[in-house]
Amino acid sequence: MRTIDLSPLYRSFIGFDHLANLLDDASRNEKQNGYPPYNIELLEEDKYRITMAIAGFSKDELAIEVKENLLVIAGQKPEKTDTERKFLHKGISERNFERKFQLGAHVKVLAADMENGLLHVDLERVIPEALKPRRIEIGGQLLENKEN
Repeated sequence: MRTIDLSPLYRSFIGFDHLANLLDDASRNEKQNGYPPYNIELLEEDKYRITMAIAGFSKDELAIEVKENLLVIAGQKPEKTDTERKFLHKGISERNFERKFQLGAHVKVLAADMENGLLHVDLERVIPEALKPRRIEIGGQLLENKEN
């Protein structure tokens, strides 16, 4: 097991302690099983899509939740009491799952859609105007002081 010692960062960087939490979460997510398989695509500069193969699940059996920059996609199959079906081979998994994705700052979930056994979740990074770079004119007045 690999561990990363972040203590040198704490001596010189103030307010970056959440970085250690992100790294811990990432290492825990690596321990998740590979079910269901998924892709993460970069559609445009700030647009992303997560595609999950969820064969056998209906919309009612899926839950998508965003809480504090964590996207959780879960599938819950109802308990089956059907004992009449006899499989010679059962290769389609219908097990319950929960997959977590840590979202970056200002990443918002736009939409989710299901098509042909694939769940598509579209995301976009929306940087607030206050955080975008802005050009300052030399010798110009600040906008707030223009009225005076």
